[in-house]
Amino acid sequence: MTAALVAGLVAGYGIAVPVGAVATYLVSLTARTSLRTGVCAALGVALADGLYALVATVGGSAVAAVLRPVLTPLRWASAVVLLVLAARGAVTAVRQYRAHRLSTRSVPTPPSPGRAFVSLLGITLLNPTTVIYFAALVLGTGTTDSARPLEQGVFVVAAFLASASWQVTLAGGGALLGRALTGHRGRLVTALASSTVMTVLAVRMMA
Repeated sequence: MTAALVAGLVAGYGIAVPVGAVATYLVSLTARTSLRTGVCAALGVALADGLYALVATVGGSAVAAVLRPVLTPLRWASAVVLLVLAARGAVTAVRQYRAHRLSTRSVPTPPSPGRAFVSLLGITLLNPTTVIYFAALVLGTGTTDSARPLEQGVFVVAAFLASASWQVTLAGGGALLGRALTGHRGRLVTALASSTVMTVLAVRMMA
């Protein structure tokens, strides 16, 4: 149970920490509207991460059961996927930092709390990196093969809570915290931190 909780928290923070276009928009939205709107938007992002964690866990269990003979190669392949994601995130962050480019999004009219929730949920669900990350993580660690339904549930809830805590922190920080995290240096640091988490997970898979 504790292992599933820790794994879920690590997975949730690993995918949530990078500050990209969605997080940049989330922070600027909160600064322009209200904390209520920002928190609703943050929960939309976290719900998307939680749904992908659920899909990856359930789907991963089915795949692991059918492809048990090739589970070891799949674990290695999953580790490679995580390493690729980590490297791509780090390289992209460094390139953007050197080029002094920011990926921001803006809308003419700030949405209501409900609309902000739905919009950020949809935007995050369209991000393929999220589902690839969770699928690779669940298959690669082998939790889908031995975990009980309760442990899988703990993993999903922990991933959701980890993502929610980070997204709400971004929203709660408002304009002041937003300028620090979405600036050139802040984006670089958070992206490298997430890449480090992914790399550690990949190394653990191959150990």
